[in-house]
Amino acid sequence: MTIPLLLKGFEVEMFTGQPDGTIVGCADDAARALPGFMVEPDRRNLEYATPPEADYRQQLHHLLEPRRALRTWLRQRGLTLLPGSCLSLGDSRSFERSDPTNAYHGLIERTYGARVATASVHLNFGIADPEQLMAACRLMRCEGALLLALSACSPFLDGRVTGAHSQRWRQFPVTPTWIPLFLRHSHYIQWMEEQLRLGTMHNVRHLWCSVRPNGRRRPYEIDRVEVRICDLLDDPLELLAVASFCELRLLQLLAEPERQDPLWASTMDADALAVLADRNDQAASRQSLTARLHHWRDGHALTAAQWLRQSLGDVQGMATSLGLEDWLQPLHTILREGNRSMRWLRSHGEGEPIRTIVKREAAVLEIREREIHQHLCEGTLRATCFAPTTSLAAP
Repeated sequence: MTIPLLLKGFEVEMFTGQPDGTIVGCADDAARALPGFMVEPDRRNLEYATPPEADYRQQLHHLLEPRRALRTWLRQRGLTLLPGSCLSLGDSRSFERSDPTNAYHGLIERTYGARVATASVHLNFGIADPEQLMAACRLMRCEGALLLALSACSPFLDGRVTGAHSQRWRQFPVTPTWIPLFLRHSHYIQWMEEQLRLGTMHNVRHLWCSVRPNGRRRPYEIDRVEVRICDLLDDPLELLAVASFCELRLLQLLAEPERQDPLWASTMDADALAVLADRNDQAASRQSLTARLHHWRDGHALTAAQWLRQSLGDVQGMATSLGLEDWLQPLHTILREGNRSMRWLRSHGEGEPIRTIVKREAAVLEIREREIHQHLCEGTLRATCFAPTTSLAAP
């Protein structure tokens, strides 16, 4: 029996700026001019979302088309899209409000300042049954460090090396400060209602964490798991590679919950699992693929890269049966050559200035998008297209 793929969609945040890497905020203007674009509290980054779609080729189209329209609009203003998940060249001391009249934005500015001025991508997977959805949140939270390790691309802030591979996650204000591993849908509802009463959350959107349930009337009506831990995966094929890995793990969970749900398959209790997951996230933010993590099954130690290789081996059979092998290919390149942060830090260690790296990567990204779009239009998107261009490869 063929397993149907999940509905999925993506929320992509990106910085805008000059081709030399200088960030220039224009999200409010872009959102007024272009359909489908949304503002973040800080106008230096803007967001677009793709519609729910199970097919990966269609999602690739949905990822590329808004960006093509945005690039045309930006080009007329001498601007482009910039890589990375932090204010690589500054200024993290300032906050540039996108909507001065928005009271919630004002609260965010007063509470967090420019700590929230980051760019990332959120991956959403549709799961209608609320108890299955809670299990999906548990699995993704316990494996979120792997996704951060693959996507890390924020080693710079204000023109300096931060010492972290994901400065974004290091400064990300997880809210509330303690979030349990939800045991069931009713537990999630009760906990959310309590946080709103206590004021640790200002509204239902104010649950800022690595993974959360989502839906039209949360916490009561939920229909998708939202993975929020990833740094910006600006290459659409790398994003879809991470998404296909997540989807395969979720499909394994749905097929064998007793073996894949950490609540039932771990030697640890729920509170210990939450602590382990949060510590793994912090370790991955510092060293990404080389980080020493602890597996949720029994706490044994291994690197993120080792865990990922094991997991990719475990999903290989299902990937083949579902025709997802090609979509996974960029992950093997990342494991072999390093993620963005690792490659950029190597370049910087060999003497390349941060501004030069940002400028080069911005130009390479635009070329990459054109190449993928051309292959997609010509119907020639094959396994050979999944390898990054020479300038994207490890130096």
